[in-house]
Amino acid sequence: MKNILLINGHEYFPKSKGELNKTIFNEWNEVLSSDYEVKTTIVDEEYDVDQEIEKWQWADAIIMQTPIYWFSIPGNFKKYIDRVYMDKIFFIGSDRYGQGGMFTDKKYMFSLTWNAPEAAFGNEQSFFEGRDLDQAIDHLHKMNQYIGMRPLPTYSIHNVMKETNMAHYKTKLHDHYREVFGK
Repeated sequence: MKNILLINGHEYFPKSKGELNKTIFNEWNEVLSSDYEVKTTIVDEEYDVDQEIEKWQWADAIIMQTPIYWFSIPGNFKKYIDRVYMDKIFFIGSDRYGQGGMFTDKKYMFSLTWNAPEAAFGNEQSFFEGRDLDQAIDHLHKMNQYIGMRPLPTYSIHNVMKETNMAHYKTKLHDHYREVFGK
């Protein structure tokens, strides 16, 4: 693996300006750039769909830095995916539904910010009814499995409205990077 596409999926709202998401995105860019060729996209800024498709084709791995809004990705990020995941480029028809992905040589990682506390996951008594983090975002994993990609372990920080310990988040990111990429 040598080429990584880093996507900032944040969508600006007055109560969610994206400062934490931008900081984590920039930290990923800095960490990755020392060992990999990195291209970036910020979905809340103007982008060219054809250039985005070329970035996806170029990349060996895609890291999607995004907040979770109402248990999914922001609307502009979903719109980006709807525009970029093109038939006959990202997937083709198949006898078995979900088996026509064209990106089988690529991996992806979610890098997430949640307001949900970490203790809400994997706890039978919690809101997520015992589901762990990746089970809670299974629909997002399926979106990428459909185009053939394989997941890398998810990086996630929690309770971000109450706990804004940036030093801790960056340390956790560096630890995750070493664990996943062996660097």
